[in-house]
Order: sequence, then structure tokens, then C-alpha cells
Amino acid sequence: MKALLLTEPGKTEVREIAPPVPKPGEVLLRVGVVGFCGGDLNGFRGTFALQEYPNVLGHEIGAAVEAVTPGVPERFRPGQRVTVFPYKNCGQCISCRRGRPNACIDNRTMGVRRPGAMTPLVAVPWQTLYASASLSLETLALVEPLSVGFHAADRGRIAAADTVAVIGCGIVGMGALYAAVRRGARVIAVDIDDKKLELARQAGAVHGINTTKTDLHTALAEFTDGIGPDVIVEAVGNPATFRAAVDEVAFTGRVVYIGYAKKLVEYDSRMFVQKELDVLGSRNCQGDFPAVIEALEAGGFPVNGVISRVVTLDDAGAALAAWSENPGGYTKILVDLSGEKT
Repeated sequence: MKALLLTEPGKTEVREIAPPVPKPGEVLLRVGVVGFCGGDLNGFRGTFALQEYPNVLGHEIGAAVEAVTPGVPERFRPGQRVTVFPYKNCGQCISCRRGRPNACIDNRTMGVRRPGAMTPLVAVPWQTLYASASLSLETLALVEPLSVGFHAADRGRIAAADTVAVIGCGIVGMGALYAAVRRGARVIAVDIDDKKLELARQAGAVHGINTTKTDLHTALAEFTDGIGPDVIVEAVGNPATFRAAVDEVAFTGRVVYIGYAKKLVEYDSRMFVQKELDVLGSRNCQGDFPAVIEALEAGGFPVNGVISRVVTLDDAGAALAAWSENPGGYTKILVDLSGEKT
């Protein structure tokens, strides 16, 4: 069967690989849709230190159960639509022992440090599956990236009394934004693309700031009576936005970083001390899949709007290269494997 591999920075290849043979306790999945992740983009660019080459890409998954093995609970049955929790933690490091396996020192994400799902069939432990009777395979493929944003909202302790600014309205930023909206917070979306800002408004943001047209500090001051947001979530991964989050957040506020800045970031450390900020990293997600599935089943999130492009497996490598050339032009690229043979 065919699979898309990232062979080295800047190069992908569709190769033939052997179909998986599921072990007892595993479920064989027929993969329908897989999303490209920002990590895939950084791996393609050679800027993601955790990426291993060559590797089958793909960990944002919408699939159907193809077959079950002995030891799999009866609630999983052929034809059932599912998504997959793609992280594998060691269970022994300090993060795991502290109950935060999402930050496992030896975390092995599908498509990054072990084979991913950009192929028609995969076998996974049943414990990693989350099912939905109502969500489409395309929507299920959005659960993982949205969950990363939901986790960031949890890290920022976002509550109904907060004004929250989300810098970057890609799919992960949209997850943080939608989680904040569902918690009752007042949300300000920040991006350089008016189309993404419109999607943010559809998801519940009350204001949108296009920083190519409006000064960020001036706009945030206007929207917060000069105080600044209580929480700023940075979901871009740029030194300038890393600094802006610290500069613009309110005194005693919280800053949550999801993105990787790719370059060293210089700060005026006075801001950390005088404002007495909580500056928090947010990695992967933890128990957020059920909350995201519930939110998507309830409706209100602009699913169709965030899907920028759908391509076949044969065209997936070219789509990844196009995204690398124009990173701001896409919110989510999905790869449709429904027509692939095994």
C-alpha cells in the first residue's frame, strides 16, 4: 500500500509499504482523512528538532474501524468512525510521574518519532481511539490540532471573567480561541489575514485585529480600556509575537506559548518582573479529546471554513511544499485517502 514519507528536509516521497498486522489489543483502521500539522511543515523545512527522517507523516486522523482483535472492548466495531490520540509517552520520566504525559521527555508522536497515518491502513492500541457517531471523517481529523489549542486554554486557566487575545488564527490558535469562547471569555483574535479573522469571529471572537493594517498595542489598548488582555495565547511561533505577548498582556496576566519561535528571542526582562507575569509553555494535549469532540458535536465551530484544501495522497507532497512557500495562505490542508487501495 502507498504511504507519504518525509525523507529529508524539503523532500517527500510516496512509497509502497507493507500493510500492518494488528496485535492482540490493537484495532486496524481504514484511514479516510489526515491533516497536515504545523509540525509537518517545520519538519519539511528542517526546523523541527524532534522530526526523524525518513518517516511516514500524519497524526491528525479521521478513520473507520476496519477490524478488531482479541482484547478490544466490544464498543469498538467495524465501520465505526474514530480519531486517534497520536502521542506515546514513556511513563517513567519526571513529566509522566507528575501526571503530565503530554510533556514526556521521550514523547513519540505519530509521524514525528514513529510512523504516522498518511497511508490507507494503520494498527493502533484501542486505548488511543475516540469515537463519534455524528462527526465526519474530515471533522474528526481536526480534533487533534484543536485539542492542542484547548490544552493551551487550560494552561492559561482561562475563565469567564477574562479578556483573552489569541495571536495567530491557524487551526491550533482557533482551538485556543474556541476553548476560550466556550469558557465564557471575551476573545480578541489577532492575525495578518482578514479571512482567518472572519473565521475567528464565526467561532465567537468579539474583535479582530489585522496587524498589517492596525497597530497591535493601540487596538488592544482600545479594546481593554488601556489595561491589556488578561491572557495572551501565542500560536504563531515568531520572535516578534513572542515579545508582543509579554509586552501587551496586562499586569499580573498570563502568557501561553504554543508555537516554537525557531530563533532565539530577546526580551526586556523588566516586563516579567514588574508585571509579575505567569509565562507558560503548552505542549501537545492531555485529556482534551473528549471536550473537543463534544464541542464539535454541539456545532458552532466553522469546520468547513478552516479546511483550506483537500488533496489526494499522490498530491500531498506538492501541497506540503506549497504550504511551505505560502504558510499564511492556509489554515488546514487535508489529505483524502478514501480512494486508496490496499
